[in-house]
Amino acid sequence: MATRRTSDEPGFVLHRYDWSESSLILEVFSRHHGRLALVAKGVKRPTSQFRAVLLPLQPILLAWGGEAEVRTLKSAQWQGGHVMPTGDALLAGSYLNELLMRLLARDDPHPRLFDDYALAVQLLAERSETQSLVLRAFELVLLRETGLLPDLAREGSSLAPLDPEGVYVLSPEAGLRPAHENDAHPVTGECWLALQQALATPDALLNAMRISMGVMPALRAQLRTLLHYHSGVRTFRTRQLMLDVHALSRGKATGSRSEAPA
Repeated sequence: MATRRTSDEPGFVLHRYDWSESSLILEVFSRHHGRLALVAKGVKRPTSQFRAVLLPLQPILLAWGGEAEVRTLKSAQWQGGHVMPTGDALLAGSYLNELLMRLLARDDPHPRLFDDYALAVQLLAERSETQSLVLRAFELVLLRETGLLPDLAREGSSLAPLDPEGVYVLSPEAGLRPAHENDAHPVTGECWLALQQALATPDALLNAMRISMGVMPALRAQLRTLLHYHSGVRTFRTRQLMLDVHALSRGKATGSRSEAPA
């Protein structure tokens, strides 16, 4: 029986694990096959042609073969289009990869989500000023695509349509509910309704970015609660790393000012 082979498949490396002295296990996100594991044999050798290609946040074309849970990488080539994100954008992209690793099942295709992810990575690489908007919008499209985002046009318990002039909070267990007096981060019904409409459009990521612009702190807090609930973690590793890096940077800046001559 011939071994099945897939060629010229758009993809991204999400994570890499050591498998042997010379090989790696790759977690990749592909457009037509979803998240899957590939073994890259000999890739750690200095002579391997894959060493500079199999890096996270780079669009690549992949070929693999095999029927087992872990397939065998046959070829990989850089697809081009944008440079790899650096600095804060690299950390933000790593956060997107962690979300995909935690929330996507293997061998479950999500071509629309793949396209939104590719656009998000490109925006992170090219527009550092929109980083927070990109992250919030991608969180929304990921939750929607995986079926974890409640209906943003109705209250979760009663299924009553949202009042555009009301304020609501997003509960992991019950969906949207009217905000209580002690809720710290309510969002207006008008905004939730606009996000629901934005996520149904072909340009969901860009439209969600536009709607999110005016409610960033509130939306970040509510989506974080939802993501933690469905991923089963209290803190994402990459987010904690981002916070630690920023805290270290602020500490260095403070130290430099205190040591400056009076």
